Amino acid sequence: MSSTSVFKSEKFLLSALLSLAIFQYGCSSTEASNTAAAPAPELPVFTLSNTSNTVYQEIPASLEGKTNVEIRPQVEGFLDKIYVEEGAYVHERQPLFHIDPRVYSQQLQNSNSALAAAKASMAKAKLEMERLSPLVDAKVISPVQLQTAQQEYANAKALVAQASAGVGNANINVGYTTIKAPVSGYIGRIPYKQGSLVSQTISQPLTIVSDVQEMYAYFSLSEPDFIAFKNKYAGNTLEEKVRNVPAVELIMPDNSVYPQKGKVSLVEGQFDKTVGAITLRATFPNNGGMLRTGNTAKIRLPETLNGMILVPQESTFEIQDKVFVFAVGDSNKVESRPITVSGQTAHYYFVSKGVNPGEKIVYVGSGNLHDGVQIKPLPFASDSLIKARPQ
Repeated sequence: MSSTSVFKSEKFLLSALLSLAIFQYGCSSTEASNTAAAPAPELPVFTLSNTSNTVYQEIPASLEGKTNVEIRPQVEGFLDKIYVEEGAYVHERQPLFHIDPRVYSQQLQNSNSALAAAKASMAKAKLEMERLSPLVDAKVISPVQLQTAQQEYANAKALVAQASAGVGNANINVGYTTIKAPVSGYIGRIPYKQGSLVSQTISQPLTIVSDVQEMYAYFSLSEPDFIAFKNKYAGNTLEEKVRNVPAVELIMPDNSVYPQKGKVSLVEGQFDKTVGAITLRATFPNNGGMLRTGNTAKIRLPETLNGMILVPQESTFEIQDKVFVFAVGDSNKVESRPITVSGQTAHYYFVSKGVNPGEKIVYVGSGNLHDGVQIKPLPFASDSLIKARPQ
């Protein structure tokens, strides 16, 4: 190749490199110009403050009357009378059912006859003993005859006691033919009708009487929830902690709140290994009779949170099960912060760690932010929001 051709090639390459450098410089200048020209995003900020509030934990519960008594017959026979209707309120000792008593009345009559015969035999034995006693004293007869008479009297006396017991048993059986309410309460379903043959071995009770003046609401806590439950309340023992639990509410299936509050009164002695939970009981008054055995509801346990920081839930975002906010720092630059949530309502988190009172966080619009981005804070009436929105 000639020197002239080499020179032309070098000149062409130098020209191309110069053009590329000018192009890159132009692009860089354009990007820098665009970046410098992009304004900081205008976002509302929320000023954090301490607050005290009550939050609630809702737990499914089942309701039972204070006393639920199965009514079962103590004697066998035909059910000839039913004195009550299903769902009726009955008082203690009020008759509920009647079993045909004729068999047991006959047994009572027989027992009374046996008692009368035993008493007659005892009286005869006594007379014989009294007749022989002076003859023995006069040495007319042998003492053995008197001892025999005394033994026969003792035997007759025992037969009288046995016959008396038979009369007592017969009377009890006659009494069992009238079945009375052991407690006051409401009658449950009555599966047997008049004329049914009933006995002590029937599969279903005649009915169930439920005393519902007080109702028990049973609910369960898992092991972690139970540990948290114990840590919430003051006391050296579990019994003391349970006594310090504030009054609880009952949420009905239609989400209405039962008008009377209850008290947690009992903790079961051990965990159920099959489900890993322990059962607690709350007692509710039931003066109006609105609650019945078998109802379902939710127990609402209150917890007062003091000195917590209130953070709107829409100001947060989650990464790998951790909750974050964007805090606004110096020069209005944002920084992501993990926070520790100790409680929550429908719209707010109660935060114990991660942020401090007086700090500002991005209220909404943080979707495109990252650490170090500078924003232009917008004035925002935090107190007005808190007052306007139910917590």
